[in-house]
Amino acid sequence: MKSKNSRLDAIKIIISCKEIGSQEELLQELAKEGFRLTQATLSRDLKQLKVAKAASMNGNYVYVLPNNTMYKRMTEQHSAGELLMHNGFISIEFSANLAVIKTRPGYASSLAYDIDSKEFDEILGTIAGDDTIMLVVREGCTETGVKNALSLIIPNIQ
Repeated sequence: MKSKNSRLDAIKIIISCKEIGSQEELLQELAKEGFRLTQATLSRDLKQLKVAKAASMNGNYVYVLPNNTMYKRMTEQHSAGELLMHNGFISIEFSANLAVIKTRPGYASSLAYDIDSKEFDEILGTIAGDDTIMLVVREGCTETGVKNALSLIIPNIQ
């Protein structure tokens, strides 16, 4: 059985990747990723994630994550399983002792939590938004050192 956190992450990814207009559609997408749950459980998950419905560009009402009524959807199609393997990571850029990590929408706080909980020597801490993490790098640490440390939780970091 897959964990609740994995299920919540999968819901966020599916909602950000596809225009999902009903719980039935979302249940079908979750089933494709190996999640078996009832409509009642899904309803509670959507409430916990503060998922809302908003009009899409074509006028249909679809699920969106909080703070994203004009939600940016990814154009590349990936399965939720593929995206879960990579923690939603998109890119990292450095400036002096700061780094900015871009993630898929709705995934920054989870990834920042994972980074902070590892207590890497190279990283003082993180601040997360919806799809962006600001990372404070310890004085004297190199970009390569930070990327090597992060590769433990972000396998596709380059």
